[in-house]
Amino acid sequence: MRIDIVSVVPEILHGSFSNFLIKRAINKGLIDIHIHDLRLYGLGKRKKVDDYPYGGGSGMVIRIEPVYQCFSELLSKRDYDEKIFMTPEGNLFSQKNAKSLTEKKNIIILCGRYKGIDQRIRDHLISKEISIGKYILSGGELAAAVVVESIVRLLPGVIQNQDSILTDSFQKKSFVAPPIYTRPSIYKGWAVPEILLSGHHKKIKDWFYKKSMQVKKRRLDS
Repeated sequence: MRIDIVSVVPEILHGSFSNFLIKRAINKGLIDIHIHDLRLYGLGKRKKVDDYPYGGGSGMVIRIEPVYQCFSELLSKRDYDEKIFMTPEGNLFSQKNAKSLTEKKNIIILCGRYKGIDQRIRDHLISKEISIGKYILSGGELAAAVVVESIVRLLPGVIQNQDSILTDSFQKKSFVAPPIYTRPSIYKGWAVPEILLSGHHKKIKDWFYKKSMQVKKRRLDS
């Protein structure tokens, strides 16, 4: 799987992809991540990528030309299953979306900056708009990193214990993980529920299900 990320500030992304999980996926040849500096496609000697919005208003807008040139270069070399724009106005990202994206071969992710991007980019170059939440960041780089990690950890061979993935929250429809505990069984007087130490698998399974439903209800009510 290949992911190309286009950004005005690519240095933000390099640190995000140096973590052990993603490095393992890269070293195993399971994922190929390329980060592209949009300024290399900028206009003039100053490599300008933004300009004032037509019609007035504050802030700067990413121009269409550098994005078009960058996308054209990438598309001339391979086909892309999705061309994603990270924006708080997009569809809210979910575990279901992450699983769907693992089935793609090539993906482009465009990270916005400033006031936004020329609407013609969204109308003619983008196939999917994704949001990680209805709030504003300075750009789409951190959001892109979130999407990439959510995809990478689902790729077979990245996480050694695949059964662990199956019990993640939202991995199955409407499933929310129950509380989990580990050693020591008692710390500062705070004890692990006795049922988890009983060895009675049926009762433990029922307890997990009951607690999962309680967590789910609490989140829905909050």
